[in-house]
Amino acid sequence: MNTRHLTLHQLRIFLAVAQHGSFARAAEALHLAPPTLSLQVKQLAQTVGQPLFEQIGKRIYLTAAGHAMADACRDIEDRLQRLAEDVAALQGVERGRLRLAILTTVKYVVPKLLGGFCAAHPGIEVSMVVGNRETLVQRLAQNQDDLYVLGQPPEHLDVVCEAFADNPLVPIAPPGHPLAGVRAIPPQRLAQEPFILREPGSGTRLTTERFFAAHGARLRTRLEVGSNEAVKQTVAGGLGVAVLSAHTVSAELALGELIALDVTGFPLLRRWQIVYPHGKRLSPAALAFKAWLRDHRPTAVVPQPTAAG
Repeated sequence: MNTRHLTLHQLRIFLAVAQHGSFARAAEALHLAPPTLSLQVKQLAQTVGQPLFEQIGKRIYLTAAGHAMADACRDIEDRLQRLAEDVAALQGVERGRLRLAILTTVKYVVPKLLGGFCAAHPGIEVSMVVGNRETLVQRLAQNQDDLYVLGQPPEHLDVVCEAFADNPLVPIAPPGHPLAGVRAIPPQRLAQEPFILREPGSGTRLTTERFFAAHGARLRTRLEVGSNEAVKQTVAGGLGVAVLSAHTVSAELALGELIALDVTGFPLLRRWQIVYPHGKRLSPAALAFKAWLRDHRPTAVVPQPTAAG
């Protein structure tokens, strides 16, 4: 393969197709006509000398050569971004780009901090992805972002973790629940109640299940839902109890839509972590935001259990 024949335009088009998993969606994102995009990818494959995609049914997949090319494209994009930031720093101009990926639970805290950061650093362009744990771990494995905010870093990846804020988990129930006002509820007793849980792989769910397993109790799962909002609404509707971040339920507890239960061993003390791949060179923008999170870390107010009526 003669790399001198590769063009940056072709590499960016190929990376868009690899990220979107679709020629049509990549063309739409890049504002290109589909035939133009397909021609550029075809010419790139000819230069490489191997197919970069294979089609199975209606879906396209990267070949081994395609995966290698995608990794190289991401490396090139990162290096060009660092070049732009280095030049800006030499000119004394605070510029750059910050790509964040945060858990859905953290959306109650980090966006507020991000607003203050952007006001203090108007020259930095910021993008943010909000997703569940599985989505963030996949993005982390592919080094798609600068910083990740997780509650429980993945054990199978070589990453750097820096705790920056407390994230206590509390048991919640609908108003009028039979356990409302009961003091020092044994974990084994709470486990007898129908539970509303996040999807498998959720950090909150993993922590909750490990706690009850350590007390010899197995949860009675009534429903599995894919967001904290769905958990709160389902619990408020009287379908069961749940364990969620205190940050997540503060408004509902204050309004009386949910109540906190007094369960022995709670709150479960966790910490939110700033995570990034080991060996990754953080940009000045990423370093600045990391310092901002540490300096403006939120304080979690652990709700008091509902008193007996």
